[in-house]
Amino acid sequence: MSIWQLLSSFPSAIPTVLLAVLLIYWSLSIIGIVDMGDTLELDLDVDAGHVSHEATDLHSLAGYLVALGLGGVPLSVAASVLVFFTWLLTALLHQYALPLVPTETLRTVASVAVLLLSAAVAIPIAARVLLPMRGLFVKHAARTNQSLVGLDCKIVTQKVDKSFGRAEVNNHGVSI
Repeated sequence: MSIWQLLSSFPSAIPTVLLAVLLIYWSLSIIGIVDMGDTLELDLDVDAGHVSHEATDLHSLAGYLVALGLGGVPLSVAASVLVFFTWLLTALLHQYALPLVPTETLRTVASVAVLLLSAAVAIPIAARVLLPMRGLFVKHAARTNQSLVGLDCKIVTQKVDKSFGRAEVNNHGVSI
């Protein structure tokens, strides 16, 4: 079986399509057309304490990613690594294990099993690969203006009013 036949037939075709979508996403991201950044813009409908289902679905997705060990990195990076390993395992099992299945009916059932098994095995592999990358995506929180209220400061401009002025706050030996 040629590589093109392998990657375009079931079950390898599903991760191949997902990998192609991610390849297009990363190509557009490198060019600068697509930028997810650190946040995902959402239009949440919040009415008197009731959050829409989309918000809870996003929180449960984040919870699942953290529980599976895929947290600490951007969603696009975690999805890329996860889809790559799913694709790789599916292609290898498709090439070497599925030809051993005797009938077409059993081969279809085995193909579904290969796809599910590949996805399940790819999760801990992706989590292990992403573990050293977490340090690259640490967010450092800066002090807010509210946290500076009440601290002693040194005025460094001649004039201070509501719209103009500058002051320095000594923060453990570093001026802010």
